[in-house]
Formats: sequence, C-alpha cells, structure tokens
Amino acid sequence: MLTLFLPSYVLAVATTTFFLNTFHMMRTSKFRKLAKVPYPAPYASEEEAAKNPSASKFNCAQRAHANFTENLTPFLGALFVAGVQHPVPAATLGGIWSLSRLIYVLGYTSDAGPKGRLLGFAGSAISDLVLKGIAAYTCYQLIV
Repeated sequence: MLTLFLPSYVLAVATTTFFLNTFHMMRTSKFRKLAKVPYPAPYASEEEAAKNPSASKFNCAQRAHANFTENLTPFLGALFVAGVQHPVPAATLGGIWSLSRLIYVLGYTSDAGPKGRLLGFAGSAISDLVLKGIAAYTCYQLIV
C-alpha cells in the first residue's frame, strides 16, 4: 500500500480556488443584474450584448466562469499529483495559476472585453502546462 502526503501549502493553493469560484459567481451575478438578463437564460443575446455594455460584460463574466470551471478539475488533479513528489514547484505553479485566473476574469469583464483576458490566459496556460508536465513526471517516478 502506498501512502501519499500532500503538504499544507499544496492544500492551501487548492483552497484558493474555492474563493476564486465564489468571486466568479458574485461577479457574474452582479453583471446579470445590471444587464437584466432573467434566469434561466445563460447569456444575453448577441443583439442585446451589441446594444448594452452591461449585457456584453455579463456574457464575458459568464464565459470566464465557465472557462474557470472547465479548467478547474484538471488543474486540481495536476496540482495534487505533482504535489506528492514536488510540493514546492506544484504550490508555486498553482499559486501562479490561481492569480492568473483572477487576472483573467478581471480583464475579461473590464472595458477591454475579451482582449482583456489575454494576460491572465497566458499565465494560467503556461503554469498549467508546466504543472501537468510535473504531474506526468511524478507518475513516472512513482512507477519506475
């Protein structure tokens, strides 16, 4: 039987994602209210978004949140696997990923719109790719 240990700082980085998800929900709700998009509509129509900046920001916030949730599970998996053998690099990359995802949502929902997400996207994509590489290397180390 193999016992795995995750240092507290790896778990602390994972915990930041709980608060980041809540931030996404609050931001999306704020823009939904400003845009007057009723539930259960997931997005404002293209016509409405073209006329109403609040509706456009709601669509950006909704998409940023969806993108966050699409990437969260693989990120956490990579963080935990990499954290077993390489906790400091895993926690560092995980912290960069979380910070980059915050920059992503703030940029995406700024007046810059979709172009505002690019800096956050770059930071999260690079840190995620390296973290997944470390996770794969960790598996190799554990198998060999």
